[in-house]
Amino acid sequence: MSLLGMLAAGTLLAGCRKHDFPQYPANYREYAYVTNGASGTVSVLDVVNLRLDREIQVGQNPVAVAASPARNEIYVVNSGTADGPGSISVINAQNNSVAATILLHKQPVSIHLDAAGKRAFVANSGSNTVSVVDLEHRRETALIGAGEEPVTAVLSPDGTALVVANRGGNSVSIFDPVTWRVRSVFEGCPGAADAVILPDSAKAFVACSGGHQVMAIALARAAANPAQPDRLETMMDVGRAPVQLALKPDGGEFFVCNSGSNTVSEVSTPTNDVGGATLMGDNPRHGLVSRDNSLLYVANFRSQEVAIYAIDDGRRSGSIHVGDGPSAMAFSAAGHLLFVVDTRSGDVAVVRTSEVTSSSPIKALFTLLPAGRGPNAIAVKAFLAQ
Repeated sequence: MSLLGMLAAGTLLAGCRKHDFPQYPANYREYAYVTNGASGTVSVLDVVNLRLDREIQVGQNPVAVAASPARNEIYVVNSGTADGPGSISVINAQNNSVAATILLHKQPVSIHLDAAGKRAFVANSGSNTVSVVDLEHRRETALIGAGEEPVTAVLSPDGTALVVANRGGNSVSIFDPVTWRVRSVFEGCPGAADAVILPDSAKAFVACSGGHQVMAIALARAAANPAQPDRLETMMDVGRAPVQLALKPDGGEFFVCNSGSNTVSEVSTPTNDVGGATLMGDNPRHGLVSRDNSLLYVANFRSQEVAIYAIDDGRRSGSIHVGDGPSAMAFSAAGHLLFVVDTRSGDVAVVRTSEVTSSSPIKALFTLLPAGRGPNAIAVKAFLAQ
């Protein structure tokens, strides 16, 4: 049976008793990796036993983390110092130790993996470049000149476009992943920040955090007759200072965390229609949609709560009390737990998603686990030990 099959079977076994956790095989392992920016470490949380497993020393100022979909590896982006180069720390999930370090350029701030887990795309905000990294051979294979202060580089699911948000340049660059030459540049996105691409690779959306809009870009379709280039579809008005976009798994809608207006905007991806803004809490930073597309979890950084938005009802339905300064979130592999990184209190809140409904999410907090100083990002990896 596959790993996903075992998780599904475990969830069914637990379903008879609502408060139980999934039952796992003896060699099942699952860890949550939390980057601690102020202490230069990664906290490894044992998801099966819900405890701190260890703390791993990595590079200076770790700011982003991603789990490989193909290997039992975790990739940590270390932003480094203002003057020196950053790096990627490769963690072997089998023994939770650093297996390699890959040098990068000035102030890398984000990482995105391709669908096969073979390449990583790292935005180097301090050198105005994007690194293409061969993860198997642990080396940089291309260095792309981007706009000023790139903060996000995302490859489309079909591998035909690399979308880069240039925060300092107030622009979005699109690159050809074969030649790595710039294909299109779209100006007029102040503080270009987070970017998402639809599952069918037809559109990209970029949050313009320095204003109150989201840019919608139709990506080039070479197979169309006639072939169509990248084009700006529209600029959508949302709330003030949109900083993050949470795409539904089905791709039909996404949600905009408007940090400056304490709201979330709901956007239809086929039509680019923006629904009304909903008050969510103090400084919403990160949204995450449940796998069944029914609930949106929103981390409100200047508070101690995660707000719940009932998608079908189009309303805020309650909140979960967590630690101080919730900033990043991730689901467990089976989806029965939500991990909330609390930057100010230096811990991770563990929420039972089975306890969260559109009408009564208040008592869902299960426990708090310790992290290092200034935790800021999280990734989860599940596998069967060899």
